[in-house]
Amino acid sequence: MSTSQLQSAFDFVNGAVGYRFRSGASRKDALARAAGFGKGTVPTIIDATAGLGRDAFMLATIGAQVTLLERSREVHDHLRDALARAAAENPELAAVVARMTLISGDARDLLPGLRADTVIVDPMHPPRTNSAEVKQEMRLLRELVGTDPDALELMQAALATDCRRVVLKWPLRAAPLEGLRKPSHSIGGKTVRYDVFMMPAR
Repeated sequence: MSTSQLQSAFDFVNGAVGYRFRSGASRKDALARAAGFGKGTVPTIIDATAGLGRDAFMLATIGAQVTLLERSREVHDHLRDALARAAAENPELAAVVARMTLISGDARDLLPGLRADTVIVDPMHPPRTNSAEVKQEMRLLRELVGTDPDALELMQAALATDCRRVVLKWPLRAAPLEGLRKPSHSIGGKTVRYDVFMMPAR
């Protein structure tokens, strides 16, 4: 993959991410509602599978403090550089990036030592039958990190974390992740759904 393709994928200033930032992200967005945003409520969030960082950036845009975990060193480094470029662009973007903390490492190892209101898990999704539907950025990410055969282990680690809810981002019409208990509820988007697992008070 070319340098320009990578910079385009990891870009918070231009493209779709930049447009969304300038036009204003909403707390009524499906992900925001799944993450626990509400009237007067701004959750602290752990994004256990940071990837391109776009969901975390959107959540930070609407006020959340977000900890991003990324186990691929290459993806971590691209993401770190992209956040630095965004922070240098203007004060508004710098304020968003200041609410994001990027950590290199495997979520399964890191989560036991962390706490937040919400943990979000977005493993690499099962391949679609029509590969043309998969966005170029997702194809690039899959090239970098491969598949996530341990998605269930990631979810089990998330469910053992000191948090109020765990959110699994999953294809809208895909079968539930095998071996995982039924979610408390689900919130559907256009192409994905957010399975929400409410945690008992600790």
